[in-house]
Amino acid sequence: MNKTELVEKIAAGAGISKIDAKKALDATVTAIKDALVADEKVSLIGFGTFSISVRPAREGINPATKEKITIAAKKVAKFKAGAELTDAMN
Repeated sequence: MNKTELVEKIAAGAGISKIDAKKALDATVTAIKDALVADEKVSLIGFGTFSISVRPAREGINPATKEKITIAAKKVAKFKAGAELTDAMN
C-alpha cells in the first residue's frame, strides 16, 4: 500500500474528504518524526511503539578494495508491533 492508497482508506474509514485525510496523515507523520528527532518514544496502544536506537560505530570491509573501514555510529528508527497488531497478523 502506498501513501495515496492509505489516504483513500483513511478518507473512506473516517467519512472525510481525501484532502482532509491527507492533511491528517501528513500531520501524524510529522508529529511522529518530530518526537523521534527529540529522542522521544511514540506509543500507540494496540498498534505499536516507534523509538530511536543507536547503532555503535563498527569496523567493516570495502568490498571493492577489501580495505578495512570504520562505519560511523548512527541513530535509527525502530518500530515494535503491539499485541493487538501482532494478534491480527497471526
